[in-house]
Amino acid sequence: MRTYFKNNHSGLVVSEQWEQNSWISIENPTTAERQFLLENLQIPESFYNDIEDIDERPRIEVENGWYLIILRIPYKNTDLKLPFTTVPLGVVFKDDIFVSICFYETEMLHDFVFYTQRKNVTIKNNFDLVLKLLLSSSVWFLKYLKQVNQRIKLAEDNLEKSIKNEELQTLLRLEKCLVYFITSIKGNNVLFERIKNLRTEQFDMDLIEDVDIELKQAQEMSKIYSDILSGMMDAYASVISNNLNVVMKRLTSISIILMIPTVIASLYGMNVPNSLEKNPNGLWIIVIISAVLSITGVLLFKKKNFF
Repeated sequence: MRTYFKNNHSGLVVSEQWEQNSWISIENPTTAERQFLLENLQIPESFYNDIEDIDERPRIEVENGWYLIILRIPYKNTDLKLPFTTVPLGVVFKDDIFVSICFYETEMLHDFVFYTQRKNVTIKNNFDLVLKLLLSSSVWFLKYLKQVNQRIKLAEDNLEKSIKNEELQTLLRLEKCLVYFITSIKGNNVLFERIKNLRTEQFDMDLIEDVDIELKQAQEMSKIYSDILSGMMDAYASVISNNLNVVMKRLTSISIILMIPTVIASLYGMNVPNSLEKNPNGLWIIVIISAVLSITGVLLFKKKNFF
């Protein structure tokens, strides 16, 4: 989907056709849009292929006057096995051409446009827009981190009631999401430092400070949630191991108790003369003795907290 945005004093507004110094936003590019980028705008094909790679890391590259800046942005996935992940957002610009390419439809880009309209944000130049997109990505990382934390609390509440594989698998999936977040935020931070060191033009120092603060906050929060989740997983692993030990201890105790009547019955069931073979109440005497010994064993094990 291709959308043209032009910048005015009321933020970014949609334009029906491309104008100079406007922003071309492309999500889920089709074959026709790919042809438009490569043939009409003459964007290097290598840039397009790099953005298409889902594992592409944040970086900046210059080729024949074209700038390529790839940053990682958060993405809420429909796959329940990986509810949150990150995808590459490629920004390509040269002179009065500015294009953003993302092979996924994300909430961040739409929200960014609405934000510029609400706050009447003015885009000064290409790097200013890149920094604002980087700031927006950090804000959305924080939003999704809060949702991850809510899911962690919900799984924790369920685990307190009963330890099931479903809740443990939920925690494992969330831990995987946090790994993606931490790696991507760290890459965005490295990219941000490289952009600051370009010094090709005067940056807005307030914007630089805002991006720096949000990136550090996102990085710290993701690290905190990851540490909490790792500690929780270790704790529940210990609980599961302890529960297994308790079950095994109880089964062992029951096996020992059941051995008492079995041994007595085996001894008196042998073809060996004893004092009870002619006694009409011999069977009941043996049963009573076995029951008394078994009850005594149960009380003894209970006293030793085996049950």
